[in-house]
Amino acid sequence: MPSRCLRGSLFLSVITLSLTFIVGPPSGAETGKEVAWKLILEGLQSSDSEERLSAVRVLGLLIEDRKAAELAEHALADPKPEVRSAAATALGQMHSTASILRLEHTLSDKEVSVVLAAARALHELKDKAGYEIYYEVLTGERKGTEGLIAEQTAILHEPRKLAEMSFEQGIGYIPYAGIGWDALRVILKNDSSPIKAAAAKMLAEDPDPKSAKALVNALRDKNWIVRVAAIEAIATRGDPALRINVEPSMYDPKLQVRCAAAASVLRLVDIAEVSAVKNPQTK
Repeated sequence: MPSRCLRGSLFLSVITLSLTFIVGPPSGAETGKEVAWKLILEGLQSSDSEERLSAVRVLGLLIEDRKAAELAEHALADPKPEVRSAAATALGQMHSTASILRLEHTLSDKEVSVVLAAARALHELKDKAGYEIYYEVLTGERKGTEGLIAEQTAILHEPRKLAEMSFEQGIGYIPYAGIGWDALRVILKNDSSPIKAAAAKMLAEDPDPKSAKALVNALRDKNWIVRVAAIEAIATRGDPALRINVEPSMYDPKLQVRCAAAASVLRLVDIAEVSAVKNPQTK
């Protein structure tokens, strides 16, 4: 395994970009798509791990987008385990079968949370390598020649640690898994926003126009967790007509919301462009 310093240097050398931070509406020369990529790339090259985490996790919205997959693959080398976990999760969400070998390599990560994220992503990609990790977690025995180290296995027997990892990797029952430690703190305070966020995500595939309107209204919710959930639900619906409602969220005061909005805009733009090619007469 590369050292933490080497991993950090590798990550920064790949992702470092010369970008100007955007705090307001784009100039007339910039398209919404360009602004969206700038926001995401800026987050990925940030020295703040929370900002990198926010940028990495929303890449999962960009299904079958090779550029997004490559960025997530690079984030697997991030010095922070929470960012590496988010990167693995995103690769599974975006159905990046081209990333299977990278994820299999990540199964040897020294942090069990990252290993679990990679295993879950491989499971989503129908790759059997992830089953070895689940076997070891369940039985405490190695299925192959290598397994989790003793320190990692010990963590699995600590209820609080396991609950936190379950939350981060989406293998528990806490709604809106993977959003980060801010959301975990909110949940521990018995805030109702995670329930609303979960409801928003459940509406993602509801064809009823009323649900689309409800998601648009939720973009103005006072809690950022709900706003992010609504944005991601709109992205999942894949209706380009809702892009105009999402774009203002790229200037939300909360970075997590801005990142989610940027990824949503990119996805809706791509859907519109593909539709235009297939139906050139449609305006």
